[in-house]
Amino acid sequence: MDFTGKVVLITGGGSGIGRATALAFARRGATVVVAGRNADPLDETVKLIESENGKADRITADVSRARDVQRLVTTTVESHGGLDIAFNNAGVFSMAPVAEIDEDVWEHTLSINLTGVFLSMKHEIAHMRANGGGVIVNTASTFGAHKRMEGTGAYTATKAAVSALTRTAARENIGAGIRINAVSPGPIESAMSLRPGETEAQRAERLRDALPIGRAGTLEEAAATVLWLSSPESGFVVGHDLVLDGAATA
Repeated sequence: MDFTGKVVLITGGGSGIGRATALAFARRGATVVVAGRNADPLDETVKLIESENGKADRITADVSRARDVQRLVTTTVESHGGLDIAFNNAGVFSMAPVAEIDEDVWEHTLSINLTGVFLSMKHEIAHMRANGGGVIVNTASTFGAHKRMEGTGAYTATKAAVSALTRTAARENIGAGIRINAVSPGPIESAMSLRPGETEAQRAERLRDALPIGRAGTLEEAAATVLWLSSPESGFVVGHDLVLDGAATA
C-alpha cells in the first residue's frame, strides 16, 4: 500500500492506535498531520516519524469544539495542499453502571466520542466534496454495535452511534467519491484496554482465556486495518464497520 503524495489527518494521534497508524502511513509515503488536545504527545509522534525520515505535522485541537475542528481541517489543507484521508480516532473511555454515570462524564464522553466524529466528518466531507473525493475511517468499537458489557454504558452508547453515523454518511457521500468506513477494535495492546490498576502482563493473562485467539491485538495490526480501509484495495468497501477482535464477537 503506497500513500506517497497523500495528506492524512489523524485525530487522537498522540498515542495508541492513532500514533501507530500515523507511523504506518508515514512509512508508506504520506504526509501525516496528527491532532489532539495536548501538544506533548503529538510532538512525540512527529519526532518518531521524522526520525524515520517521514513527513509529519501536529495541530492541537479539541474535536468537541466546532471552531477547533474547522480550524484543524482548514489549516491541514492550507499547510499541506489538501486532505486525502482522515482517520477520526480521538476517544475517551469511562466505566460506571448506567444508574451511576455522572452527568458530566456522560457529556464529556458524548462530546469527544460522538460529537467529535460528527464535527470531524462534517468539515472533512465539505473539503473532500469540493476537491473530488477522499477516504474517511472512524474508530468505533466492539463495545458498541457488536457487544455489550456491564459498566460501559456511556462508552458503548457513543460507539454504537459512531457505527450508525458512519453508515449513514457513507451512503450520503459515496456518489461524491468519498468512501467512509469504520473500524471496531476489540482489546488492543494500548493503555485504553487496561483495567484500573492492571499491568500489561495481567491483561495478557486475562485475555488469554477471554478471547478465542488467546491474545490482544497489536497496535500494528490495528494500524494495518486502517491503512487497508484507506487504500484503493478496499475500493468496493463502503459503509462497513470492520470488526478487529480475534473472534470475540464471532
